Parts: sequence; C-alpha cells; structure tokens
Amino acid sequence: MNVDVLDESSYLDPDGAAVDVARLTRLAQFVMEEMRLAPATEMTMIVVDPPTMTEYNEKWMDKKGPTDVLSFPMDELRPGTDELEAEEGYLGDMVLCPEVAQKDAESEGLVLRDHLELLTTHGILHLLGYDHAEPEEHQEMFALQDELLRRWRDGGSDRHASAGAGSR
Repeated sequence: MNVDVLDESSYLDPDGAAVDVARLTRLAQFVMEEMRLAPATEMTMIVVDPPTMTEYNEKWMDKKGPTDVLSFPMDELRPGTDELEAEEGYLGDMVLCPEVAQKDAESEGLVLRDHLELLTTHGILHLLGYDHAEPEEHQEMFALQDELLRRWRDGGSDRHASAGAGSR
C-alpha cells in the first residue's frame, strides 16, 4: 500500500504541534489492508489550509466555505472479499483540513488527533464507494468506520509503527 502525503498546511494545533502525517499515513495503510485492497494500491492524502479547502469544496462539491475532509475516488476500487481479490489501481485523493477539523473536534469534545484519524478512515471509505446519504448506508458506513478505528486503536497502530511514510 502506497500512501503519498502532501502536507501543504502549516497548521499547528493549540499546543503548537503539527499534524502527525506519519501516523495518518500508517492509519491509511492499515485501513487499506483491513479492507483487503491489493498490495499495489495507491492513494494520495493532501493536508491543506482553509482557503484551499474552500476552493476545493466550492469547485468540486458546489458548497460554500471549507470542510474537514473531501474524497475524490479515481479507479472505483472496491474492498476484497474471501471470494474476490481486489483490483490494483489508484484509489484516489483525499483532502484533509486540520484547522476545520480542530474546530469540529473542539465542538464535539474530541482530541484533534482522534478526529483526524476518524476523518482519514471516513475519507478512505468514501474512496471505496461507501456513502451515508440513506439511513441503511449511514449505518453500514459508520459501523465499519467505528470497527476500523477500534482495531487501529487496539493494536493496529503498533503493527504499523515501523511502516514508512511516503510524505513530502
């Protein structure tokens, strides 16, 4: 699994810490593995500031202002199953805005790192074709998201601690 990270944001959280792109890279690789994607699958994660996210959100989603995460699927890859191996290809691009995520995290009583992990997992599920527009879709996607995060926090992060980050 190859995850290229482009950190175009100079955002520092209220404690002065930068976004841990190496950890988010490992999480993305973990989620891709858990979803049984082909080993040669690639994706890009771009970390941006609010003006850049506003531009993306308005241009591609026809919505005003910045948002926390956007996903742009490319090769329409789907998870592998016991019966079917996943195809290789380019999963897509995911754009994160930590400054918007910080505001959301604060309003929900969350820590930024945990919220960025949730958004990363959420964004990858969107790249895989999951959605939450309908109640059944919402239930399926959010249950899967919660399960992936539980596994990550119950040892998946340790398993990927030595994985190399492809950040630039």
